Amino acid sequence: RCQPNHAKRKGEKTTTTKMNMKLLPSLTLSYFAVIGAGATAPNPAANARPQLSITIHDGNFTDIEGLDPTITWENSAVLNNDVALEYGIDLSARTTNLASLPRRIWGRASRAFTIPKYGQHTFALSSRLEMDVQSMDRIDFQIDGDDEDNDLKLRIIGSAPTEATHIRKARVAFLEFTKGWDNDGNRVTVNPRYHVDRNHGDVVLTYDADDTLIRVTASRDDQEVTIAQKLNDENMISPTIGSDGALTLAWDRKLGEDSSVRTTLNPNRSVDVEFRDAAWTANVNFPMDDKDMRGATVQMKRDIKF
Repeated sequence: RCQPNHAKRKGEKTTTTKMNMKLLPSLTLSYFAVIGAGATAPNPAANARPQLSITIHDGNFTDIEGLDPTITWENSAVLNNDVALEYGIDLSARTTNLASLPRRIWGRASRAFTIPKYGQHTFALSSRLEMDVQSMDRIDFQIDGDDEDNDLKLRIIGSAPTEATHIRKARVAFLEFTKGWDNDGNRVTVNPRYHVDRNHGDVVLTYDADDTLIRVTASRDDQEVTIAQKLNDENMISPTIGSDGALTLAWDRKLGEDSSVRTTLNPNRSVDVEFRDAAWTANVNFPMDDKDMRGATVQMKRDIKF
């Protein structure tokens, strides 16, 4: 298909460095490392590895006050009835206040169901809950459904108060469906979406014909069309034009087996360049403000296998 695959490989961790070229007022360094060997889970394949993330703000390297370290721990297990469980927690590594240590906790449960009545028809259902520990008055939830046999997906995102007496105030913030099918070997999808908070709905239509991908996003107020065309094995261009006349042009070039560069031109706004070389990824943003490039931002990231 036309779209380049930039998915992170399973089992890889990420190291990120971010700096602002304008007198270097900001630099972010994230380093994920193995803190321990992991915890035991019912699933033999489960491997719990904490991650350490260190952030330096405003170019302050003189003392620990410039650091904002965070430890992320996650694990997985398989419960009874083939329920797949994932869970994790983010901890602040700098504070000495035990009450301020946890920042975020989350959990996700998934299961595939089979309906013999409909010829062994199967579908998958998952639910994710997440809560900000420092503000425990709300739980965010995400529900996903996947009917693979009918090529249909559902996603619901919302939140609910933690107090049982206020459970009726639970609300849905976002809802979308995705329906796909094959058309003479080509891939067609229809994706209606609705943002409840903004009372805004749109629909995304895609048509993937190997070397050409057409994507149309349309709402009541705005429309845009993207046509991605594969020129050869190394080059692909993707112009996008909106109903307001805004134009964006992206150019993807494959430099080698594990190397590629993507350049995106947003006229009168910015030029974005993303360079990937095996485990390394570099992002450069050049704002186009009266030809002043002093606000350019560089971000570098490395995936590390443990």
